[in-house]
Amino acid sequence: MLQKYDERNATLRYWVNGELLHRDQPGLSPFDSVVQGGDAVWEGLRLYRGAVFGLHEHLARLRRSATALNFAHIPADDEIIEAVTATLRANRMYDGVHVRLTLTRGVKLTSGMDPRLNTAGSTLIVLAEHKPPVYDTTGLRLATAGIRRPAPDVLDPKIHHANLLNSILAKIEANAAGADDALMLDQRGFVAETNATHLFAVLHGTLATPTTAACPEGITRETVLSLAATADIPAVVRDISLTEMYNADEVFCTGTMGELAAVTTIDGRTIGGGSVGPLTARLAKLYQSHAAANGVPLNLDRPTP
Repeated sequence: MLQKYDERNATLRYWVNGELLHRDQPGLSPFDSVVQGGDAVWEGLRLYRGAVFGLHEHLARLRRSATALNFAHIPADDEIIEAVTATLRANRMYDGVHVRLTLTRGVKLTSGMDPRLNTAGSTLIVLAEHKPPVYDTTGLRLATAGIRRPAPDVLDPKIHHANLLNSILAKIEANAAGADDALMLDQRGFVAETNATHLFAVLHGTLATPTTAACPEGITRETVLSLAATADIPAVVRDISLTEMYNADEVFCTGTMGELAAVTTIDGRTIGGGSVGPLTARLAKLYQSHAAANGVPLNLDRPTP
């Protein structure tokens, strides 16, 4: 599975600290911390008919991550929302849009790792693209990667950081195996997540998802758990082995960029009946309806038909 280029994004403009630039214009200094060492945090947002679902939850996670990394300056939520709104308005975007927020430690006085070299404040980047959910909803193929998710004593997954090499290495393995994405284990051998999404399994009628010991706290993941509770679907959060995943009735992954997508093959094993399962389909519809109806509206111009 490879994302497709959308021609509508050919002329998009992106935001860097108050300036809107054409996608072909460079906007980052080579001294910026994200260039120097991947020293940044990020969030993905999805726009549904002029509103962003989970906006405040995403901004809270961004703030927690930046605080954990001891950023000296973190913009206020209102400032970030204004930047997102200005970017969407500049691109005349209203629906079916994915927004990537990146907050870096900022520009350094000179090359180096020491955060004391950062005296100019943080850098806020807003990149909005026309991008419907990216996954094939008929079923994904996963391959277990040899690269594992680090434990909190190596790099705490609660920090939603922009150093994604761990995920990229796993994705390279998945590509080589002819799979859509990589299934990643934690250091103990239990399932953590994929290289880009959280995982759920249906085991004996119960919805199960791994703990966040070795993966980020997911906004979509938490929403699915909440929807399951409301719909009287039994759900548990616990360690899940790879063998359990192979034998699950259904498996699906969750994330802002792809919403809910069924997994039908893991390491050559067919999951359940090899097609989208009934609980996956039900939760996908519940999530789409919930996200579309419960977003935070922004001050955007609705496009004329």
